[in-house]
Amino acid sequence: MEERVLGMPAVESNMFPLGKQAPPFALTNVIDGNVVRLEDVKSDAATVIMFICNHCPFVKHVQHELVRLANDYMPKGVSFVAINSNDAEQYPEDSPENMKKVAEELGYPFPYLYDETQEVAKAYDAACTPDFYIFDRDLKCVYRGQLDDSRPNNGIPVTGESIRAALDALLEGRPVPEKQKPSIGCSIKWKPSA
Repeated sequence: MEERVLGMPAVESNMFPLGKQAPPFALTNVIDGNVVRLEDVKSDAATVIMFICNHCPFVKHVQHELVRLANDYMPKGVSFVAINSNDAEQYPEDSPENMKKVAEELGYPFPYLYDETQEVAKAYDAACTPDFYIFDRDLKCVYRGQLDDSRPNNGIPVTGESIRAALDALLEGRPVPEKQKPSIGCSIKWKPSA
């Protein structure tokens, strides 16, 4: 399904299968230059993986909530990691240097990783920015979809409600509801095929 927001085409999440194992990764954190692996960020409570970028209006719309969300749930043992898989040659605003600037300006409390080869986005079947995944203590997918019902210009406040409800269920030992709405955002900017 394609929508248009702020004149930009919008695409939905591909909805990674529930119960599927999180694909491994080893990517550079633009904030400190260290390589971060999935096993480094795995949490016994929950692991949230977010595909975001710098230039997308859908991501800009929720950036402050991503920081609030992480600051609210990291003390409860939830880990967060953000990944940018966009082609930085076509979209220089999404370059590692600019990723670092944005992360520092907004005070990202989580690693912001650069997926230069785009292999990680492909492994997660990521389609849009932002695209969200929650994995349980065994790294099995329990949630994939939207942050909340807010979109640029729809007048609904950004609360992180959908992700918060899924995390609360997981932390309280309740099943995460299987009815989940896909995220909507800009398409991941794939490199031209070689």
